[in-house]
Amino acid sequence: MSVPTVSVVIPVYNCQQYIAEAVQSALGQTAHEVIVVDDGSIDDTKLVVEALSDPRLRYAWQPNQGVSAARNYGINLAQGELVAFLDADDYFLPHQLAEQAALFAADPELGLVQSGWQRVSESGGLLAAVEPWAMAGDLTIESFLKFKPVLPSALMVRRDWLITVQGFDLELQAAEDVDLVSRLLLAGCKAAWLKAVTVSYRQHANSAMTNGLVQARDLGRYLDKVFLRPDLPDAVRLLERSVRYHTMVWAAWALYESGYTEQMAQQLKAAWNYTPYLPAEALIHWMDSFESFSKSGERSLDPSALINSEDWKQLICWLLAQTHC
Repeated sequence: MSVPTVSVVIPVYNCQQYIAEAVQSALGQTAHEVIVVDDGSIDDTKLVVEALSDPRLRYAWQPNQGVSAARNYGINLAQGELVAFLDADDYFLPHQLAEQAALFAADPELGLVQSGWQRVSESGGLLAAVEPWAMAGDLTIESFLKFKPVLPSALMVRRDWLITVQGFDLELQAAEDVDLVSRLLLAGCKAAWLKAVTVSYRQHANSAMTNGLVQARDLGRYLDKVFLRPDLPDAVRLLERSVRYHTMVWAAWALYESGYTEQMAQQLKAAWNYTPYLPAEALIHWMDSFESFSKSGERSLDPSALINSEDWKQLICWLLAQTHC
């Protein structure tokens, strides 16, 4: 049983303070090559990478086009059978690549492996471990649409499959990872969990998940892409209302977490169009969901602050008025 070769693709933009740790975490493993794609950085990222002398390390530069374009450039450059992604501010834990690649070696039909991750602070302090398989179950398109359990830095995919679906969608600034996995699964790509925490996901002020406005907008675009597909299986199409509702509630949390309480309320009003709940039940579900999301997010939920905010009070008035509709 031969182990497939692995290319690690690291997109980077102005990340001089973290890029060395990311690259070294990949070079310390069984990578065939590590490709750093510099998306037009204007800091000292290039100098930091060039100082990391290793024959497996490749540096490529492109004008600033966004993380999806950088990842796609890396996919095109990759020579390995498997492609692992690593964001420049994250870092692999030991043995991630070997353990993921072993699953591919054991099953030639396998196209995608996703593992768990741990959230860490700017300095690398442990915040919490995330084991998405416990919530999502098997990695099917149905469970993925509902839970969206993906982190690019914990993802390994056969390069042939990435070429088949034409990589990441350049139109999405957020949810591009969710979109990619959805398209892979809908195309018939076999997926499996590596049920282990294998990478540290760093959370800081400039991390990609901090902009709730972009998250909410592009999650909406992603849902439209999925449910407007003419080839969508009937069993998946039947999930639309539920998937849209739960995704909108999560997007509302992302907005609240980013400080956009007015937009949070607007998002929950939009979610009401798809809710299976009565008004009072919906309020309880929203609060419970926010509490759950906060356990894996960057901001702890202060229930008192939320329910006493003017936007939440107005939302309650609006929601209770729907009883008479």
